[in-house]
Amino acid sequence: MKNRLKKKDIVLMIIILVVAGSCVLLHRIIGEKSADYITVKVNGKIEGVYSLADDQEIVLNHGSNVLKIKNGEADMIRADCPDQLCVKQKAVSKNKESIICLPNKIVVEVDSHQNSQYDAVSN
Repeated sequence: MKNRLKKKDIVLMIIILVVAGSCVLLHRIIGEKSADYITVKVNGKIEGVYSLADDQEIVLNHGSNVLKIKNGEADMIRADCPDQLCVKQKAVSKNKESIICLPNKIVVEVDSHQNSQYDAVSN
């Protein structure tokens, strides 16, 4: 009877590993698609929508934060907040990734298409 339990345990572990591997693969295929634009919000209001194809530095909050877009990635390179978490965070480039600077109320969101809300605000 002990042998049957061991075989069943092994089968169960294999099933769990296959399901977990499938989830990881599915996430890589669906969730991590490269994106084309970032939307920058300050205090909940859209400041701008920028292409990840154009290398540039964007000064936010009158110089309190600087966002750098280079090689299709956005990275916060300077912030005047004490914890510097947004600066230490890795660069973002995949769909639905974000950089958040809580003290300065800045949110940078990556999206695969230009934000239609910004188009309505800018018109």
